[in-house]
Amino acid sequence: MRLRKLQLLFYLFFILTVSFIKAQDPNWETYYEKSGFLETPRYEQTVEFCQRLADYSPVVHYTNFGVSPQGRLLPLLIVDKDGHFTPGKSSKTVLLIESGIHPGEPDGKDAVLMLIRDIVVYKKYNDLLENITILFIPVFNVDGHERFGPYNRINQNGPKEMGWRTTAQNLNLNRDFVKADAPEMQAWLKLFNEWKPHFFIDCHSTDGADYQYAITYMIETLGNMDNNLTHWLSDVYEPSVSKKMEESGFPIFPYVTFRQWHDIRSGLRTGAAPGMLSQGYCALLNRPGLLIETHMLKDYKTRVEGTYNMILFTMNILSKEGDKLKDLIDKADNYCASAEFRKEPFPLGFRISNTDSIMVDFKGVEYDISTSDLTGGSWFHYYPELPVTYSLPLFNKNIPSATTMLPEAYIIPAEWTEIIGRIKYHGITMYPVREKINIEIETYVFENPVWSIMPNEGHHTVNAEATPVIMKREFAAGSVIIPIDQPSARLIARMLEPKSNDSFLYWGFFNAIFEQKEYAETYVMEPLARKMLDNDETLRQEFEDAKQKNPDFFKQQWNILNWFYLRSDYRDHNKNVYPVGRIKDLSTLVY
Repeated sequence: MRLRKLQLLFYLFFILTVSFIKAQDPNWETYYEKSGFLETPRYEQTVEFCQRLADYSPVVHYTNFGVSPQGRLLPLLIVDKDGHFTPGKSSKTVLLIESGIHPGEPDGKDAVLMLIRDIVVYKKYNDLLENITILFIPVFNVDGHERFGPYNRINQNGPKEMGWRTTAQNLNLNRDFVKADAPEMQAWLKLFNEWKPHFFIDCHSTDGADYQYAITYMIETLGNMDNNLTHWLSDVYEPSVSKKMEESGFPIFPYVTFRQWHDIRSGLRTGAAPGMLSQGYCALLNRPGLLIETHMLKDYKTRVEGTYNMILFTMNILSKEGDKLKDLIDKADNYCASAEFRKEPFPLGFRISNTDSIMVDFKGVEYDISTSDLTGGSWFHYYPELPVTYSLPLFNKNIPSATTMLPEAYIIPAEWTEIIGRIKYHGITMYPVREKINIEIETYVFENPVWSIMPNEGHHTVNAEATPVIMKREFAAGSVIIPIDQPSARLIARMLEPKSNDSFLYWGFFNAIFEQKEYAETYVMEPLARKMLDNDETLRQEFEDAKQKNPDFFKQQWNILNWFYLRSDYRDHNKNVYPVGRIKDLSTLVY
């Protein structure tokens, strides 16, 4: 018996010794550390380190969540103390951390690889895993990451080489969260909706002016998220993380733009994020999203260290506040699914007030402005060796740019299959219409559509004047009804209300409704136009007014006669009419 005890003690001593040696193995240095904090690893080296972590520790699982257009797997590390590596198993606070959505800004990748290594190998901060499950995407835009080179970020101080901003399809993933053009984004949405993380962190490096802060950040506290979650962020999270960052030597400030680009003294502006951006998208789904923006002119080591600290301190807060946060999220989800949510006007977007501001201290640097003898423009010269604290107006009051009272449901015609498919990416509940129905709906008629001259993320966006109308409309079997009483109500409204700049209409998915497909020959319209004028005095006055407002247009016969055609009974009654219907009362509808 004594011999067996000695053997057991020796075995335990051997295991502990091997573990200690393995933990101190210099091979656990990341590529970034081995480079003297000057370089970031390529895709294959990143994946290799992730796999090593998973092979080393039973609390780490390496997998992928999709495939890029060029055939690369989208890597994912899952860290859970109890080995809960599938959605719905963990009862802990689920934290999703993302890096490499813009691969030229790889700070988060190197910071979090070190942080996970420190937790699972060196056993630092191991207590955080008691209450948190970590999902980590080290590189989201994997194809852009491998467009690697030293000249991909002209404004940035390191690393030596880095990836490219956009995907292989030249799409900016951080403009794609709602419209979901990119296969990578479609995979991300599936991951997000399977796991439903409670907190999200997106790691970036910024552009803009020079100033002292190594880290600026954005969280949604300006009106586009549930009020109780907003108060938790502004009253609990922000003060705590700001204090910790200050103590660690990394004072932080909310992400801002300057009222005049590059000119700090002109004042600061900050606004609510639209749904196309990561933190704005999460806010619409009642999840706090933290945008970390390291300052591009700081050296790479400083930026990575600042990101490391910001994420570590966020995890400390989530470890203590996770249950409270989850409770607030549940209440926000339930509120969005309730009739109470529809009783208040819903904001479809925000604009920053140009008159309301507060005075803040901003840690900037001295600078002067000269006139360029090359371009004639303003040439800014910053002096980072001369720090200065400015007292500046911060314009941070956000006002709804448009509002609407939400219906009980939306209905999308069966023929708009692409829209239905894109909404499915977001995990939104919808019900197919089994048989043809003819129902009264609210919708919009558009006038004066204007498209962007240049494409924006592959789309010519459109703005148009929208007039609400009520009409009876037939919907074929296969049309879908989307009730608003679900946790994603905010997102549904932003996607389907045309006045929203997150809407599918804005992004050009309904551009075909603005096209005239039938016409009349001039010799047919000449007599009909005269008959219409003789029979309708109001139309005659409208015609005279139109000629006064746009005389050049009415100098051409075709324009004049087509003007009458578009007001005749022969016109396309669906032209400029929004196909999506708003249903005020679902109770009388059988589907």
